[in-house]
Amino acid sequence: MTISLEAHLRARREAGHKLLVPYVTGGLGDDWLDVLHAVADAGADAVEIGIPFSDPVMDGVTIQEASRRALERGATPAGIVAEIASDDFEVPLAVMTYTNPVAHMGFRRFAAALAGAGISGAIVPDLPLDELDGWGDAADDAGVETVLLAAPPTPDDRLRAICERSHGFVYGVTLMGVTGERDHLASQAHEMGERCKAVTDKPVLLGLGISNPEQAVEASRFADGVIVGSALVSRVLKGGGPDAAHEFVRELRVALDQSTQPTR
Repeated sequence: MTISLEAHLRARREAGHKLLVPYVTGGLGDDWLDVLHAVADAGADAVEIGIPFSDPVMDGVTIQEASRRALERGATPAGIVAEIASDDFEVPLAVMTYTNPVAHMGFRRFAAALAGAGISGAIVPDLPLDELDGWGDAADDAGVETVLLAAPPTPDDRLRAICERSHGFVYGVTLMGVTGERDHLASQAHEMGERCKAVTDKPVLLGLGISNPEQAVEASRFADGVIVGSALVSRVLKGGGPDAAHEFVRELRVALDQSTQPTR
């Protein structure tokens, strides 16, 4: 069963929750589906699944290493989607990959495969708004929600257009750079969240560099929630498996929930 990404996130937001979307690298180890279940069970509102690619221009060393290991294990876009199709999940799923693998499979074939697997959305960060038509039309026709990214230098008029075309949620990038853990929340996070929220009612999630519960709470003050990738994947790379993934996402969930409780 496919769960609408945007409808689910809107419902969670309207119920008073800050949104939490962890990133899991598809095909990273034999137990990667168990990791996916673990983060969903720990309180994720949706899960972003990275489809490994050999030239991940947006990803830093942690996600690059996870992608390398997954590719060496034989992970492919079709194989990952097929594994997801063989399982059931209680939260919406979105894949994150790059234009090359999508175009290689063919826009309509890839969109149909996602829809057939019950995957709600897709993030293709190197496919700009001006070149979205081929993939965007195929995704829309298949019922796959295309999540678009907005970065700190994005001009106001383009930011509005990105928010209007994005489906599922708007991915607000907190800094110019690649993914990876950071000691501090990027200074642009505040402005990025407020700029997106000013031009759209769609859920706005901030991502890149959010590394611990404290940063997640701080970032969510300016948006509807957060995406956490490298800090989670690093725990899996170190051998923590589903248990470590569950524990970390649970810590994030508890911190975000406590941040929305009224103070006395």
